[in-house]
Formats: sequence, structure tokens, C-alpha cells
Amino acid sequence: QVQLVESGGGLVQAGASLRLSCAGSGRTLSSDVMGWFRQAPGKEREFVAAISWSGGITKYADSVKGRFTISRDNAKNAMYLQMNSLKVEDTAVYYCAARAGTVLVVSQHRYDYWGQGTQVTVSS
Repeated sequence: QVQLVESGGGLVQAGASLRLSCAGSGRTLSSDVMGWFRQAPGKEREFVAAISWSGGITKYADSVKGRFTISRDNAKNAMYLQMNSLKVEDTAVYYCAARAGTVLVVSQHRYDYWGQGTQVTVSS
């Protein structure tokens, strides 16, 4: 059974940084595309970032480009999201996801495995 577990969320002030982690078990994720999504209260889940199996290709939502960095460590079966210059509008539950295949996609419906989410709250 595949499990993805996020950690690293918390309450921070605007302008601060956080680093989210996603640890995988039950499946070797090194050949999967992995991604981060988020869902704010009353809103639909949205794409944040995705990374290829090698880490060599990344894709970001325009709203986080230049502030967030996605990375992965296949030896640890893990993925990370470094979030800098956080804004109040970044407040959401952040989810990690994985999909078999090589194409980076932004649609949540094309991801096969999901974590339970970690809350990020940014105060003004």
C-alpha cells in the first residue's frame, strides 16, 4: 500500500519561510512524477509545483514562481517544497502527490497517490 506523508507545515508570519517534506513508503517513487497541490478554505484544490523523476524538470504555478522551489531525493523516497517570502494568500492545506509516468501535469485528476495534507497558515 502506497503512503505519502507530508510534514513541515505550521503557522508563520508573512515573509517567512517553510520547508515541506513528503515521505513515501510502499512504493519506490523514483520513477514517478511528483507534485504539490494546495487547497484553501472554500476553494478548489490547485496545482503548486511538479517535478520529474530525475528532478531535472520542474513546473510551477505562476502564483508561486520565484518564491517556491520543489526538489526530491530519490534515495530517500522523498520530495520537498521550500517556500520563501510567504504571503497570506499561501494559507492552505498542502498535499503531495505522485503519478506513474514521465509527463509533468497540473491536473490533480491525473495523480495516482496522495498524502493526507499539512496545514500552512501565514498571518499578516
